Amino acid sequence: MSIEQEHWVTSGDLLLYARVEGNPQATPLVLVHGYPDNHSVWDKVTEQLKKDYLVVRYDVRGAGRSDKPARTSAYRMKWLAQDLKAVANAVIPGRSFHLVAHDWGSIQSWETVTTGALDGRIRSYTAISGPCLDHVGYWLRDQIMAPRSGGTTKVLKQLASSWYVFMFQLPVLPETLWKAGLDRLWPGYLRKHEQIADAQFSEYQKADGHYGVKLYRANFIRKLLRPEPRLAGCPVQVIIPTRDAYVGRQLTENLARWTGKLTLQELDTTHWAPITEPAAVSRSVREFVEAHR
Repeated sequence: MSIEQEHWVTSGDLLLYARVEGNPQATPLVLVHGYPDNHSVWDKVTEQLKKDYLVVRYDVRGAGRSDKPARTSAYRMKWLAQDLKAVANAVIPGRSFHLVAHDWGSIQSWETVTTGALDGRIRSYTAISGPCLDHVGYWLRDQIMAPRSGGTTKVLKQLASSWYVFMFQLPVLPETLWKAGLDRLWPGYLRKHEQIADAQFSEYQKADGHYGVKLYRANFIRKLLRPEPRLAGCPVQVIIPTRDAYVGRQLTENLARWTGKLTLQELDTTHWAPITEPAAVSRSVREFVEAHR
């Protein structure tokens, strides 16, 4: 038996769009997308996994068909964690599940994994190209204090890769670029620089880019400057695209400090691994999930 369902989930005063596909009796997987994407970034992975699992996807606040708050403060981590909990409670109430996330989906999901917000219901966590900002804050401090061992070089390399983070702190400019037609150019960028041969224009792209910038403004600087200890409450796997132009492998250094036993998987691909290597991503997720039922 296989189902395909759409849900509208209430989280505070917002409505979030969610999709559920697969066997309703099977182990649930919750997939969280990043920026400037929506739940469709998981289309190919979902096709690989829905035969054996119940796959839950949703548009995070500010993306896709979900509501888009105007206030930057509405995009802080605590509200993003509330959204994940609301989706899980609405579509798989009381059930444990495995969490898989990409890019900003990974960044925000660390908040739930390390705070126990779902009371032990998360059986495992697979993160792709999205570190915990608190962990990054501690990593930056460690590197700055160790210039003789190459710490300064590592920091400068990551800062160069993360140039867009600082641009997104600027008022008006990022939104203006999306309004001016970046949404039309985006598929071409993905085809040329990220090897996504089938990248297509999306009617949601302009809004996804416009509102998603608030994720960076609401969280990045404050988290990096005032990091808090964040210990994972479940087994963690990090999938590392080796040609990721934005998130360097160095950000996994000392991660075992926060996760205990840690599984690292490298994939020879670019940042958007769920699109470019869906079979490999699905295989890594499947193996990790089966090892932590």
